[in-house]
Amino acid sequence: MTEGYRPTWVDVDLDAIRHNARVLKPETAELMAVVKANGYGHGDVEVARAALDAGATWAGVALVEEGLRLREAGIEAPILVLSELPPGSEGVALAHRLTPTLASDGGLGRLAAAARGSVPVHLKVDTGMHRVGVWPPEEAPGFARRVQDAGLEVEGLFTHFARSEEDDPTTDVQLARFLGAAGAVRSAGVSPRVLHAANSAATILHPTSHLDLVRPGIALYGIEPAPGVGAHLDLRPALSWRSRVSGIRRLAAGEAISYGHRYRLERDSWVATVPVGYADGYPRQLTNLGSALIGGRRHLIAGTVTMDQLMVDCGDDEVQVGEEVVLIGRQGNESIEADALGRLFGTIGYEIVSRIGERVPRRCS
Repeated sequence: MTEGYRPTWVDVDLDAIRHNARVLKPETAELMAVVKANGYGHGDVEVARAALDAGATWAGVALVEEGLRLREAGIEAPILVLSELPPGSEGVALAHRLTPTLASDGGLGRLAAAARGSVPVHLKVDTGMHRVGVWPPEEAPGFARRVQDAGLEVEGLFTHFARSEEDDPTTDVQLARFLGAAGAVRSAGVSPRVLHAANSAATILHPTSHLDLVRPGIALYGIEPAPGVGAHLDLRPALSWRSRVSGIRRLAAGEAISYGHRYRLERDSWVATVPVGYADGYPRQLTNLGSALIGGRRHLIAGTVTMDQLMVDCGDDEVQVGEEVVLIGRQGNESIEADALGRLFGTIGYEIVSRIGERVPRRCS
């Protein structure tokens, strides 16, 4: 979409993406840039290109539609769809050289019927996440044989960790299960070229999980998968969210603001209106909790966040219409991080950035 007229936008620093890809890539393994959910809200095509420029060799997506978008933009690198293809999408996915994930006999049957000759696939093994994958892992060799007998090429075998950012023993158990399944698959006469397991936290904390390929998601965008995880890597946040003051008024102590009058001024204050709201992805849960930077100072979100606008209590700071507002990012010596914003109402930085809506234009540079 065009940038339009409303002064609310996201800046994406592609040099930060390149930096993060370089520091996350192990010397002994390939790197898959996970760009699902529009690149975690950053812009999937632009992020994929930047990561590939920096040494990534794969892209990972959640949806067929996301893979098609990358292909339509001219991205030629292998693209793995990280879950089984929805029924009916097999033909178009294969026609655009998307690499399918298989984890069930139903998915295998549909894909084999749509394939014209051998196509590369990756098999997912459930080692304890219990979301997607062949379970129990002991079933993986038989499933791999059925995939190969159906004329498909088992290019990859992978799993996903449930607690790699916080719990070493659980991760060790999952990795041992996965390596055991991989060995059994090979003993059954199926030889996947690529074994992969490491998400962002495992890429950072568990070198033994790097195998042939790592799949960082949130860390690629410069957001720590958990507080302190990756601090030594100097990950650089790539996204900032900005707007401008659209209105300013002086209100007396005792005046209440926004729907429900859930915020009442304790002193005479300047109150700024900012043209961004929950329809843009700014969480309504940050009512009276979130803050914005104006003039290099931190000010509280005042009253209920509305669909298209929010208000900011600027106290005695007489800000000006048109002045820049930072919702995520740095201004002067102050900064607001996505993780910190999420913790205010019990969520994570992943959700904060990925929920920023399509009507907020991205400016990538």
